[in-house]
Amino acid sequence: MKLNTRIFGEIDIEDEKIITMPFGLVGFPDLQKFSLIHDKDKPVGSVWYLQSMDDPDIALPVIDPLCVKPDYNPQIKEDDVELLEPLTNKNLLLLVTISVPEDITNMTVNLNAPILINVDTGKAAQIEIVWGKEEYVTKYPIYDYLKGEKES
Repeated sequence: MKLNTRIFGEIDIEDEKIITMPFGLVGFPDLQKFSLIHDKDKPVGSVWYLQSMDDPDIALPVIDPLCVKPDYNPQIKEDDVELLEPLTNKNLLLLVTISVPEDITNMTVNLNAPILINVDTGKAAQIEIVWGKEEYVTKYPIYDYLKGEKES
C-alpha cells in the first residue's frame, strides 16, 4: 500500500506490516491501521514512529519503555491480553508514545497507556494501566535519556 505521508513522504507499506488497533489510540479512536516505521540501522531504544494508515498526516513517535525506565513492569488486565491472543513474551512488542512539546527539554512518555503489539498477528491495543498507576505517570521525562543516546 502506498501512502503519501507528511513526515516521510511517499512510502510503500506491505500489507503484512500493517498493525490493526480496533479501538484506536487515546485521542485518535477512529485511526485503526498503523505501520511501525524505524531506521533499521539505529539501535534498539531509538525513537520509532507509529504511522497512521488511515490519516497520512498522523505519525506518533514511540519508544520501548524499558529503554527509558528499565524497571517498567506494568500489570496488564487479562481482558487486554485476550484481545491480542495468542500473546507471549516472544511476540509482544511494548511501546509508549512520546510527547514532544515546543520546548523539547520537556519531552515525556506516557507510561500509563502503553501500546501492546502482537508482532505475529499484527493485532495491537493501547491499554490503561490500572495497578501501579501512581508509579506509571502520563508525563515521564525522557529528554536527558535521548540526549545521552544521541551523544554516544
